[in-house]
Amino acid sequence: MAAVDKAALTEALLKGRGREATEGKAYCHAYRKWQGPHWTLVGLAMIGHPAGDDSLRPLMARVEEWLFDRQHVNPPSTTTLPGQEDRVRRCASQEGNAIWYAVTLGLETERTIELVDRLVDCQWPDGGWNCDRRPQARTSSFQETAIPARGLWAYGKRRGYEPALLAAHRAAELMLSRHLLWRQRDGALIGPDWGGRFDLIHLPIQFYDLLFALQVMAEIGRIGDPRCLDALALLESKRLPDGEFPLEYRNATTSDRVISRGTFADWGPAGQTRSNPLATEFAQAVLSKARAVEGSNLAPPMRRDG
Repeated sequence: MAAVDKAALTEALLKGRGREATEGKAYCHAYRKWQGPHWTLVGLAMIGHPAGDDSLRPLMARVEEWLFDRQHVNPPSTTTLPGQEDRVRRCASQEGNAIWYAVTLGLETERTIELVDRLVDCQWPDGGWNCDRRPQARTSSFQETAIPARGLWAYGKRRGYEPALLAAHRAAELMLSRHLLWRQRDGALIGPDWGGRFDLIHLPIQFYDLLFALQVMAEIGRIGDPRCLDALALLESKRLPDGEFPLEYRNATTSDRVISRGTFADWGPAGQTRSNPLATEFAQAVLSKARAVEGSNLAPPMRRDG
């Protein structure tokens, strides 16, 4: 298996840090897709950057400044519709990622638990979250649920914080009720509101797809649930002749400049017939965890697109 050049990825991800230090907001918004401080920290956590790097704290401070700004916590960023007070419209993936990399990179502050409690308080009755402001949106979005589940679990496990652990399991149950990828009513593949198809492996930005859903289940300790078997078998079916896995849906453009949906890093080859080192590392780790769970032998896929 080709090794992931994590040193090169780290160097590239931190390319904008110098300008960030001198220009701050003038350089780019904390959430700028996908080169702002928020996404820099997501990328570093994703590739396993060592925890305790205090040089990253200015980036974390910029993220917290954004997440606790009045514009972020008030409408339209956070909205409650009349008669639907139990369904707060909130892009929960933002807080979810911030919690996750704060824990993973050792960048927690006294405000991290405030983000945790914010997500717990605005969790929808079905166990997920949604930012869709349309009144007819009454069920959670998987694209706004997997990331918060991951972040809450990481925090809950680290701190022994039961509300976070319970919220993460509620979110996992929502995803598992659809066997991660398929609609309950007819077994058809769930269609995303935006982004690539859920049955494709997405990188470098992960919101919801086959591989990421399984990664979250593995981290939460639910990879042995029988409702993961279909998705595990589908992932296994993507293994290439060389034993590795592809990056099927590239969702960022490598660029030295700040551009829309840009990334400073080169995340490797893409395409359904080309091996990608990072996708391979993630996929093999998930499959290895699944096989280590007693009774979780991989079965042939049971569902197909409807």
